[in-house]
Amino acid sequence: MKFTELTLKPEILMALEEMGYQDMTPIQEQAIPRVLEGRDVLGLAETGSGKTSACGVPLVNRVDPSLNNVQALIIVPTRELALQYVEEVGKVAQHAEVATFAIFGGFDMSIQRAKLKHKVHILVATPGRLIDFLWNTDIIDLRQVRTVVLDEADEMLKMGFIEDVDFIMSCLLQEHQTLLFSATMPAEIERLTKAYLKDPVRIQLNRDQRAPQSLQHHFQHAGGDRFEALVEYLEREEIGQAIIFCNSRDKGGNLYRELRRRFPSIEFIHGGLEQDRRISIFNRFREKQIRLMVATDVAGRGLDFSHVTHVINYDFPFNLEIYLHRTGRTGRMGRTGIALTLVTDHDLKNFSRLVQGNRIEPVWRGQAPDMHQASTRRARGGRQRQRERGRGGRGGKRGARRQAPAS
Repeated sequence: MKFTELTLKPEILMALEEMGYQDMTPIQEQAIPRVLEGRDVLGLAETGSGKTSACGVPLVNRVDPSLNNVQALIIVPTRELALQYVEEVGKVAQHAEVATFAIFGGFDMSIQRAKLKHKVHILVATPGRLIDFLWNTDIIDLRQVRTVVLDEADEMLKMGFIEDVDFIMSCLLQEHQTLLFSATMPAEIERLTKAYLKDPVRIQLNRDQRAPQSLQHHFQHAGGDRFEALVEYLEREEIGQAIIFCNSRDKGGNLYRELRRRFPSIEFIHGGLEQDRRISIFNRFREKQIRLMVATDVAGRGLDFSHVTHVINYDFPFNLEIYLHRTGRTGRMGRTGIALTLVTDHDLKNFSRLVQGNRIEPVWRGQAPDMHQASTRRARGGRQRQRERGRGGRGGKRGARRQAPAS
C-alpha cells in the first residue's frame, strides 16, 4: 500500500515524497489508517519496522496547527529515542506548520522551559523529565492532548518508569486516543494495555519469526584472537557503516583505542558520555561522517541509523533479546543488512540457544566449529579445573604445615 492511498493533508504527502517514502511497511499499513480513525492501537513488531513514522504521520495529520496547545504526547524511555522522534516527525511536519519538541533529563530545564512557552503541538518526553515539569512548573498543559503514544513500553518497564507512566496517564482526564508499542508483552505491559487502551486494534507482526528477514546472520569462529579476526573482517568486507558492540564500557574503550590506530573514521559511544557528546556522535554517525562506531548497549535499542550496513558483535550478547536489538540496527525497514557475531569456544553453548530462540539461519564465515568436540573440550576443561582446585587446596595446607617451623 502506498502513502498516496491514505487520506492525508497535501503538505504531509509533499513531505513524504521529499523523504522518499512511497510504499508503507507492514506496521505502517496496518497502524496508520487505524490511528487516523481515532482507534487505540497495540503494536508488537520487530525492531526497524517503521513504527516511528507509523505514529508520526497520522499524529501530524490530526494536529490543528492553529491551536497553541500540546495535542499529542509521545512518551519514550531514552533521550536518544526522543531526539529520533523529533527528527522523524519534524520531517513529516516540515510543510504543515506543526511544531514538535522533546524534553528529557540531563539538559538545562530553563532552556526547555523557554521553548515550551512558544507553540508546541507534539511533545516528546522521557517520563522523569515530564514529571519534573508537571510538578514544578505550570508550563505544560495536557488538557488538549488528543493522542498519547507509549513507545518501547517494555524498555520503560525495565528502566523502572512504569509508575511514572501511571502518574502521567492519571493526569489525562479527558477522552484521548492511546497507542502502545512494545517488542515483548510481559505481565506489567499487559496491565498497562488493559488499564489505558480501549478496544485496541492489535497489530502483531512476524509472530512466529522474531528476527527481521532482511538481515543476514553471519558467525565466525574466532578461536582465541577476536581482535585479529575483527581487523581482518573490517579490512576485507565492503562496509558502508558498522556498529561494533561490546558488553561493557571498559571492553569498548580498550577496543576503540586499538582500532583507531588502524581505522581513522571511528568513534566510541557509551552511557557515561556527556549528553552533548553523545548527541554529537549520533548526529555525525547519521550524517555518515563516521564509518565505524564502537558501542555498548546504549545504542542497541530503538535508534534508527538508516545507513548502517553491518552490526558486529565483538562480545557475544548476554541473552537473546540483546542480540535481537543489537542486530536490529541494520536491515531496517526492508533494507539488507549483515550481522556478524564473533564466537569463541566458550560462547558455543549460548550460540545454540541464540539460533534456536531467534529462529535464524546462521551463515558461518570460514570453517564452522565442531559443536560436539567443543562441548567435549569444555567438559574436559571443567573437570581439569576441578582437579586443579582440589590439588591446590590440599597442597596449600601441606605447604603451610611444612613452612610453619621455619617461620
